[in-house]
Amino acid sequence: MERSTPSTAVSSGHFSAKKAAALLAAVISVAVFCTADAVAGSYPFGPRTRSVNDLGNQYVPFHAHLWDLLHGRADGGLFVNWQSGFGSSFLPDLGTYLSSPFALLVALFPRDEIDLAVYVITVVKIASAGAVMAWLLLSLRPGRWWGAGLLGASYALCGWSVALGDYNPMWLDGLVALPLLCLVGEWTLQRRRPLLGVLIVALAWIANFYTAYMATLGAGLVLLLRLWLCDLSRRQRLVAAGRAAGTVALGVGLAAPLVTVVYFGTRHAYPGRVVQFTPVHTQDLLARLLPTTYSFSSPAVYVGVTALLLALALPFHRAVPGRVRTGWTLLVVAVALSLQWGPTHLVWHAFATPQGSFYRQAFVLCALLVIAAWHGLSYGLPDRRALGAAGALLALITAVASRSILVKPVVWLVLVLAVVGAAGGLLLLRRADGRGRTVLAGLALVLLFGGQFGETAATSAVATRVRLGHMDDYAPWGARQEAQAEAIARADGWPRYRTDPGREQTVANDPMEVGGQGAQYYSSLTSDVLSRTLTALGGGWTSRGRSLQSLDNPVTDAIFSVGARVHSPTDPHQTRLPQLGGPLSVSRQDVPPLVTVRSVPDRAAFGLSPYRNQELLLGARVYTVPRTAVHDDNGRPLGEKDRVGSGTALTRPTVTAECPAGSQVYLWAPRYSGTARLAGRTVLFRAQYPRNRAAMAPLGPAPASGRLRIGLTPDRPGLVPRGAVGCLDTARLHSAVEHLKATGATRVTVSDATLRAELPAGSRGTAVVAAPRIAGWRCAAGDGAAVPAKDYHGLIAVPLDGSPTSLTCTFHPPGLRLGTAVGAASLLTLLLLGAFTAVRRRRSTPPSAPPTALTSPRTPMTGVH
Repeated sequence: MERSTPSTAVSSGHFSAKKAAALLAAVISVAVFCTADAVAGSYPFGPRTRSVNDLGNQYVPFHAHLWDLLHGRADGGLFVNWQSGFGSSFLPDLGTYLSSPFALLVALFPRDEIDLAVYVITVVKIASAGAVMAWLLLSLRPGRWWGAGLLGASYALCGWSVALGDYNPMWLDGLVALPLLCLVGEWTLQRRRPLLGVLIVALAWIANFYTAYMATLGAGLVLLLRLWLCDLSRRQRLVAAGRAAGTVALGVGLAAPLVTVVYFGTRHAYPGRVVQFTPVHTQDLLARLLPTTYSFSSPAVYVGVTALLLALALPFHRAVPGRVRTGWTLLVVAVALSLQWGPTHLVWHAFATPQGSFYRQAFVLCALLVIAAWHGLSYGLPDRRALGAAGALLALITAVASRSILVKPVVWLVLVLAVVGAAGGLLLLRRADGRGRTVLAGLALVLLFGGQFGETAATSAVATRVRLGHMDDYAPWGARQEAQAEAIARADGWPRYRTDPGREQTVANDPMEVGGQGAQYYSSLTSDVLSRTLTALGGGWTSRGRSLQSLDNPVTDAIFSVGARVHSPTDPHQTRLPQLGGPLSVSRQDVPPLVTVRSVPDRAAFGLSPYRNQELLLGARVYTVPRTAVHDDNGRPLGEKDRVGSGTALTRPTVTAECPAGSQVYLWAPRYSGTARLAGRTVLFRAQYPRNRAAMAPLGPAPASGRLRIGLTPDRPGLVPRGAVGCLDTARLHSAVEHLKATGATRVTVSDATLRAELPAGSRGTAVVAAPRIAGWRCAAGDGAAVPAKDYHGLIAVPLDGSPTSLTCTFHPPGLRLGTAVGAASLLTLLLLGAFTAVRRRRSTPPSAPPTALTSPRTPMTGVH
């Protein structure tokens, strides 16, 4: 193995090559990504929205909330988000969605350009991933800087990036972290930059711990292979591995204040569904190596034909040492197989099968393919024999993949052009290298760069178009959101009362996007207590209980102090939904304060009827729940388990009941999907059990006769339960509200994580805060000691004995103390190690040594390939 100590001039040249390669990779990545979106007609270059699925529902609204926080306009702070879910823990959401340093760029954009801000952040992350990978490749082995730049862009624009990371921008931090962590591994081998290595690990885990975990596993595999390939002794290898483990431990320890908060947040979150991992067919796996293939549920491992050919040629490249060829080939194959095996699948995903795509770790395989390709290029261009073998393997992969339904006609056109560009470019470049022909070399580079540009742009454009046709999509910020935000701002009275953005939602996190303080909340960390409480009250949800919707009901508005409510027509962007509702309006109602006092403790548990559950929380009887009957299209009665929307109840089933004249009629049918009509008023129910649950809806006043005939138009089979109809007595509700106002807090103030209330003198019973009793709340009555808050049917409760006239509740995120202690211990350890190292170096430096000895460049470890 080669042993040489580079001179300062050579090191400087190598550094310049790294910078040039990184810049080239970043430029190519940005150019290709934006060109693809322009070709697809996607925002911001065309009329098609890019806000699909969770991008529109979660990430854009969360970035909007971050913008408000950074500009001092949010209700709440780092600990509590008072806008969503009637008061949710924000630090776990911050650590899950917004802790990336790139997210801070959102502050530089206008508030109404929040979609553009998220797009720019996405582009910057992809460019950074390409730049860091190019830098890593030249750190692993010297070689052609333009080759490192080309392969860096291949990694940044891999299939995982354009198919999955594109609309999950928080995961793109893992794409950046993987090559950075591999660099940290190189530094531990060379005994260089120990402090910087720890800080990079900490930053990666802070930015997005989920993909950082996968990136750490991937970087660990790369380091183990590098240790096997180097010429160190066994003891030296163990010491190097120990240094790497210590670096990771200290880095993760520094990130612990955020990581532990997220961990405990998931412990208290509403449980998602349990899914079983099912590997995809081999032809589908191989198909995803080819350009322009797309599916949601298969591993997106495309890296471009040039990188793929070089990686396939590596085992046959005779200029590469045998151990290097064997090691990198086996690692790529082993990781590819690990994607398809259940136990290793669980290891990659932190021992929990994800509810969405099963292959979120695929970017690690993409990185290994690119690094293998670099080894096939940096030792010299593959000869005809190696390229021929690679071509044969590619033909075999294509033949097997052709049986996959993922291979569409466009694949063949793009693949042929990509193979011509890649194989032709490599062959011409080899010929030019042998004869020193500049024209041939220039033509070769045009083929290589042009081919990669075209195939990658096509792959990204196809993914964007297909994804838009298969997923829910949402319009970017426009006139609808502008009008909603203005109406909310005019009506806002927080914390005297809440202003709800409305039942007719635009996205699942409307309060964060357009303002207000409502029940709506969609997060992977939606609390169990909030979801169960709102469900018991008749609320609706999607995403199996983690995306909660607003509940348009005056009783729940009174319970949660919603004094103003926005009413909007159906979002016109959702063309598949019936367009219902009139012009935007704001309704107001008199409601109790955020803190009320219940004199008589109620120990009854929630039952099956949401109407009775609402009364339980309100503390008064306000509903009549009549006996209901459901009839099919021919007027025949249906049983409780008979489905409407099928059989003889296909198009015009009805619900009949009797309500007191003038009472307000509500329909609760959580497993019914379609419309319901009463006296000319039509409301929409959306249910798809067990994924979606429809919310209770108002149908207007009961007629003078009291007899109700509610017409249903189902759009899929569903159920209407017993006790579906509730008749609200508004006079009784008014009396209950007046009582709660008279005995409730006289003044309430709210800061980030502290709520204070002044109570009437002599208040006895239980003080109830209109916020979910999520883990972390501690309350004190008067001058008493703060203790964990009690639970009042899912809300915060504090016992009163008649003496205190004030109440203070403070929220502390679970896990923060533990994480802070671990972080402090890690920081102290790092400082002690740094001081110890500095003292040892000073003592080991000879007194006669010249001053420049301490600043001379270190000799990197040699013999590592």
